[in-house]
Amino acid sequence: MELMLEAMEKPQVTRTPRQIFGMNLRRARRLKDISQEELAFRANLSRTYVSEVERGVRNISIDNMGQLADAVGVPLKELVDPEMFSALDDKLS
Repeated sequence: MELMLEAMEKPQVTRTPRQIFGMNLRRARRLKDISQEELAFRANLSRTYVSEVERGVRNISIDNMGQLADAVGVPLKELVDPEMFSALDDKLS
């Protein structure tokens, strides 16, 4: 029985800092009910760029990370924290 439970557990996924930032940005944006278009406008960036950042496919500069953090109203240090939404993940799993 114990072996079956171990086999059912989700494997640990290692995410890059860029993916962590994008994932946290998307969650923060959605929790604040802000569209990608609105976030892009607030940060003076394109909506396509914001989409690529959230998906973790865009290599983002620290300056743009700061602009997006300010635009969504969350400190940058929280958006790069891999544990920022871990409690939420546990509830959803």
